[in-house]
Amino acid sequence: MKTDPGKPIRPARRVAGVTYAVRDVVVLADRVARSGKKMFYLNIGDPNKFDFATPPHIVEAICRALRDNKNSYSPSSGIEEAREAIRAEAGRRGIGSIRDIFVTTGATEAIDICFTALADEGENVLIPVPGYPTYNAILTKLGVESRPYFLDESHGWQPDLDDIREKIDSRTRAIVLINPNNPTGAFYDRDTVAALAGLAAERKIVLFSDEIYDRLLLDDREYVSPASLDPSAPVVTLNGMSKNYLAPGFRVGWGIISGGSAALGEYVEAVNKLLRARLCANHPEQWAIKPALEGDQSHLQEVVAKLTRRRDLMMELLNAEEGISCVRPEGAFYAFPRARIAGSDREFCEALLRETGVVVVPGSGFGQPPESGHFRVVFLPPEEIMREACEKIAGFYRTLAAGG
Repeated sequence: MKTDPGKPIRPARRVAGVTYAVRDVVVLADRVARSGKKMFYLNIGDPNKFDFATPPHIVEAICRALRDNKNSYSPSSGIEEAREAIRAEAGRRGIGSIRDIFVTTGATEAIDICFTALADEGENVLIPVPGYPTYNAILTKLGVESRPYFLDESHGWQPDLDDIREKIDSRTRAIVLINPNNPTGAFYDRDTVAALAGLAAERKIVLFSDEIYDRLLLDDREYVSPASLDPSAPVVTLNGMSKNYLAPGFRVGWGIISGGSAALGEYVEAVNKLLRARLCANHPEQWAIKPALEGDQSHLQEVVAKLTRRRDLMMELLNAEEGISCVRPEGAFYAFPRARIAGSDREFCEALLRETGVVVVPGSGFGQPPESGHFRVVFLPPEEIMREACEKIAGFYRTLAAGG
């Protein structure tokens, strides 16, 4: 039998539309870095790449687990100590009617498992635009429609509740809420969150509440979980160690399913089927969850102070440039500036990278129209690096606007 060694292996059609702009931009950045240009990485939300470090008591908890040979498989839903700590923290947040708690390999795995257990091909999930691209990537893989609801830049990137309500139909299975929002840094108040929880309860659809940045609020705001406001609402609350506890490489996340028991019973079992099928999350790292949630929280004060200073500096420098505007972020460590440009956002960001070494992510990677001129930056670097990077962005834009 003759074979054709040159015949390509056809990949599955389900991945054709999967993109992840935050990492995709690194391909070009690596080429530019090899040329010797000084680089400014404002593209990825990894605090540990800068002057942030995981709190020592959390690191020690994992070291102790390793020394104690806690290197076996764990229960599929996570170790009991971790799940009880998550339950206690949920209680402190006022979340009741809890139906299940499970630990995952990062919050991303929780999203994947929960969507896979919920939605079939041809159904739809409402996602914020701009919003975190992993949601769209997972839904694309599943053959589920990502139905956008648009955040309003002129009103601080707040959701339009009437728009959301109009986009729900008989095939809608869930609404995604990212609060604080990635990529805009917008924060949603109690009334907005309560309205979304009420809508989920009314329409019998699941509200996914992504709370991964819930402790990184920059202006003395009070965080409210939607699951705490309407105990009948079917809510999947998502969180983890990566952002609040400065441990993205641990890949430790969790989900809490809450709401009316009669409506959620079959869904909870479907989630657990998938949890069992993948065995378990990272085991030693799970022993850091209780120390993180119940131990010393003093690092948060320092983190928020740093981020506030860097946010304010970035806002001052970018908004001073005519033709660039940026809504003030109130949480997380992202901002979503807009530049008045003639071409696409991707062309702008690639040219910026080649000319200045500043790596940002085009807004179209988060669902924005390419012609809108948005791009995402992180304000994680120290002030001196932030200043130089923002000055390079402004200088590049000035030259571009002048036709240079």
